[in-house]
Amino acid sequence: MKKYLSVFIFVSALFSSAVLPAKPAFTGRDYSGVYECTGNDTKEGAYTGVVTMKLKPEHSFASYASYDFKLEVPGYGTYLGEAAANSNQFAMHFALENPATKDYGTGVATIKKNKQGKLAFHKFYFEPAFKGGNTGTEDCVMK
Repeated sequence: MKKYLSVFIFVSALFSSAVLPAKPAFTGRDYSGVYECTGNDTKEGAYTGVVTMKLKPEHSFASYASYDFKLEVPGYGTYLGEAAANSNQFAMHFALENPATKDYGTGVATIKKNKQGKLAFHKFYFEPAFKGGNTGTEDCVMK
C-alpha cells in the first residue's frame, strides 16, 4: 500500500507542477462602447435602449473576446449580462435586474460598420420564460 501511495504522490506532484501553455494574446478588435438601440419585442412592441459593452481582457484571447453587457431600457429597467465573441460574431445573455419578471434571454449578433462608418449590430434574442416565451430584434449603433 505504501508503494502505491508513494507512486500516487509522485505522479500528483508531477502533474501539478506541469506548466500549462500560455494563452495567446488577444488579437481581436475591442468592441467596447456605448450603443444606441431601437428594438421590436414581440410581446412589448417597439422600444429604445442603450447597450454598454466592456471588454474583459483577462478572459479574452486570440479572436475570442469576453464582455460585460448592460442594456438600459427606459420604462423597463436595466438588463445585466455578458457577451462572448469570436471576431465580430456575438452571443449575449441578459437578465432584468428584477428576477420576478423572468425577463431574461440570449441574443446573437454580428457587429460591423454601417453605411455611415459607425460600428453597428443587429441582434435577435430569445426569452424562454418571459410571458410564455418571447423573441425580438434590436439594431444598435455606437455613439
